[in-house]
Amino acid sequence: MGIRELIPRDKHDFERVEQLKNQPLENLRLILPELLKWLQDGNWPISKPIEDILIDFKHELLPYIIEILESEDVGWKYFVLNGLARKLSNDLLKELEPHLRRIITTPTNDEETEEIDEIAIELLERL
Repeated sequence: MGIRELIPRDKHDFERVEQLKNQPLENLRLILPELLKWLQDGNWPISKPIEDILIDFKHELLPYIIEILESEDVGWKYFVLNGLARKLSNDLLKELEPHLRRIITTPTNDEETEEIDEIAIELLERL
């Protein structure tokens, strides 16, 4: 079975999530973007277990998180900041600081509505 076959097919695909947990990180690197998509809605049942898998990638996550923060998908931003980013070490969070400061100083209307700016403040207060 190829690693791409382990990408969850729906928000209840715990069978594949369990198989992902047993994979070495080097195998999962190939599907990081696809796994991050499962964080687009923190209410999906597999969102938190996938978040727990992803946190082991540390620095490798940063370009993907930055891409999400620069996107227009406010829901994804919310769930990534409120979940995955809260689990990052302070060293990793420090690398997101310019993006978090942008959200705080010049939030979009949607970022304000979804209170993403407030989450960014909380994250920066850790530093």
